[in-house]
Amino acid sequence: MRVCGVTDIGRRRQENEDSYAVRELEGGGALLVVCDGMGGAQAGSVASSVAVEEFTAAVEEALSGGVPGDPALRERVLTDACRRANDRVYGLSREKPEYEGMGTTLVAALALPGAAHLVHVGDSRAYVLGNNTIRQATVDHSLVQLLVDRGEITPDQARVHPQKNLITRALGVDSRVECDVDRLEPGEGSRLLLCSDGLSNVLEDETILALSGREGEPEGFCRALVELTLERGAPDNVTVVLAQL
Repeated sequence: MRVCGVTDIGRRRQENEDSYAVRELEGGGALLVVCDGMGGAQAGSVASSVAVEEFTAAVEEALSGGVPGDPALRERVLTDACRRANDRVYGLSREKPEYEGMGTTLVAALALPGAAHLVHVGDSRAYVLGNNTIRQATVDHSLVQLLVDRGEITPDQARVHPQKNLITRALGVDSRVECDVDRLEPGEGSRLLLCSDGLSNVLEDETILALSGREGEPEGFCRALVELTLERGAPDNVTVVLAQL
């Protein structure tokens, strides 16, 4: 399994509020995390970096004795780590006035040979690419996604909706967090891509898939995604993390 990650401040932001981590695990697995922070001043970058740090530490501690064979136990590791990260970010927001109200999205994957487990809060996404197809593996916790689910707008309208950046769930804004967990069985050679909305708001799924077909190396694919986003204006920070399964 090969893993890589790239982040960029984008064309219009003064600070990068995205954070990510990539950790290779014994036995050929990997842990991937992307967080997109929000909050005034530097609070967004603090929220995302603290969440990545705490989440990653919690998973590594839980897996110190090896990855459980039971898929349900693996998912429990991810949800517990998500809650621990929430506690840390929320605690900081209560302790320091300058951090009040800060929060962050989180999307993470425990990628293993033949299997992957996802956990997410907010609108940072996971995609699975393989066999000339792309599939969004997470469902955004956002206002426009609710409107799409109700049939009030189409997915194409959601991409340009003026409130597309309003999320309905975030990590660290409350004492408790509700996270979604998903189990995947991607085929050998598939690519598992995690990203902040700085990428997904700019590049269409078909464009991501076409770049994947042209870039055989994981590192080259990650760089190509960020470079094309920058060429198209990159109004937000952009982060991509990839596992070549």
